Amino acid sequence: MRNEPGLGRRQRRLSDEETRDRMLRAAIDMINQQGLTVSLDHIRFEDVIRDADVARSTAYRHWPYRDLFFSDLIKELARTATPGIVADEVALIREIIDEHEDWLHSPQQRPALILELVRRLALFDFRSVLASPAWRTYLALHATFSGLADGDLRDQVQTALNQAESSHNALIARAWQQIAAVIGYRLRPELAAGFDTLATLLSASMRGLVLAALSTPDVATREIIACPPGAAGPEPWSLPALAMANTAMALLEPDPDADSDERRTAAVHEALDAWAEAPPAAGDKRSNRPGG
Repeated sequence: MRNEPGLGRRQRRLSDEETRDRMLRAAIDMINQQGLTVSLDHIRFEDVIRDADVARSTAYRHWPYRDLFFSDLIKELARTATPGIVADEVALIREIIDEHEDWLHSPQQRPALILELVRRLALFDFRSVLASPAWRTYLALHATFSGLADGDLRDQVQTALNQAESSHNALIARAWQQIAAVIGYRLRPELAAGFDTLATLLSASMRGLVLAALSTPDVATREIIACPPGAAGPEPWSLPALAMANTAMALLEPDPDADSDERRTAAVHEALDAWAEAPPAAGDKRSNRPGG
């Protein structure tokens, strides 16, 4: 006779809350490893029980029907949407700044610096998102949501997705606001747009390109030799980099009141140190990134 998970050894009885957390975490880990499809048919309830190391009787007492568990799982996925952001971006920003530190002190060369940051960071971000099972889960979750019937579950998932999206865009907006300030850029005042607008446009552009690349790999590999206005010279530009540069430079301009002395270098490195050392929000292990 097979023992139920967790019954083959002495251990304290799990509370309903602990059982719920273990089960949902096991299912989310399973999804992040395998990827979420438009449905959840590839996730077996019994496999989740095994991976969560909880008793079958406890799991079925908490969720008498499989569909009840998957309703809670969808809501939890929505609540924790927008997967983690790679911290290596801070190192890449630092590398670019170190390579072109003299550009920081020249109003004429600062456009070249911000364009170089976009050119290299956008491609880095795009490849990271494209290769990330967690991001594919996030994108598929929106398709799963669109297939839900009207009702409480759909409303709850929509609210959770909206909250996660707002939080994610707020992080991107704050990162762009900080990096623009230390480099000597500002939003174009005539547009009456905030950094939240810039973040929304950058996120939407990045995700659209990721979706396109899933069926059209050329989007991920194609590069164009280009020299956008303000760039230091012709360089290979990926499609994501061109899209993000066009969006960012349409909303940003050099700040005529920005200083151009040595304090700028110190301010840049102080900002990078803060991003590397401290998470953007309590309990959130993601880094502030200027990408999407």
